[in-house]
Amino acid sequence: MGEFTGVITRGINNIFSVMPEHTSSETVMYNCRIKGKILQGIDIDYNPLAVGDRVIAQAISAHEALILARLERTSRFVRWNAKRECDQTLVANMDMVAIVSSVDEPPFRPRFIDRAIACTRNAKILVILNKCDLLFNKDGDQRFRHYQELGFDTFAMSAFDKEGIVVLKEYVKFHTVAFVGQSGVGKSTIVNALTGEGGQRVQDISGKFNRGRHTTNHALMMFCDGFTIVDTPGVRELLVPHDNPTELAETFPEFARYAGECAFQPCLHWHEPNCRVKKALDEGLIHPDRYESYVRMLISLEERPESWESDRR
Repeated sequence: MGEFTGVITRGINNIFSVMPEHTSSETVMYNCRIKGKILQGIDIDYNPLAVGDRVIAQAISAHEALILARLERTSRFVRWNAKRECDQTLVANMDMVAIVSSVDEPPFRPRFIDRAIACTRNAKILVILNKCDLLFNKDGDQRFRHYQELGFDTFAMSAFDKEGIVVLKEYVKFHTVAFVGQSGVGKSTIVNALTGEGGQRVQDISGKFNRGRHTTNHALMMFCDGFTIVDTPGVRELLVPHDNPTELAETFPEFARYAGECAFQPCLHWHEPNCRVKKALDEGLIHPDRYESYVRMLISLEERPESWESDRR
């Protein structure tokens, strides 16, 4: 039994399902642990491995293997884990992140979308508005359309509309897509419709708080006809990763047109004088709620403990 390269399709309690690359059958799967329990040279994240990671493993039986190394990531979706005070990668090596929101039940929350965009590294963004059979208010509709104006791909649908699912299937074809969203927005219902498996559990909205109940409790990679999906756990809140604040500004494409004209370089577009981005905001060229969303993310970075770099326990 020798070494092989594979992709992580699921991970629970430090046990990972790894499918060898170039295998002719998805039933060829290994249950894997990290050799020595610590992956050498990787200690900056809460979790050294995530669904989608390509790894080198060594088979020790017909169905078990040890993970020896993680190959370089091309992209990832990463958030701040407040409990452990470090970054946590949910999905790696995806081509696209589909950020699912809903018209209502739970209400449309554009600032969650803003944070999800800021959590995405080197992947295409698709903003999905689900439950379009429900009544949408004018402000929400304008805010959703604004994402398209900013250059992001958008898609409005109902998870129970077969024609919409067909169109979405064509859009994600030949891609590996990570689906993220708040609990209750219908993310797993969309995933079920796309995969045709119905394997992800869904539940009704909590009437008391108008929030979704958690149904997907770990990320799971699923292989479909012509595309691959990663369904991630639904969350109520999403915190942006601990990163260079100037990189946070780069996730707001509307800033790019004016940032080069700021008096200070680099500029955070916050307290600095003669900031061209803030001037554009005053002139109505930047959406005020988008800017407020950006400032709140900056504040969250400022408020994090100084010990975050060394605190791994």
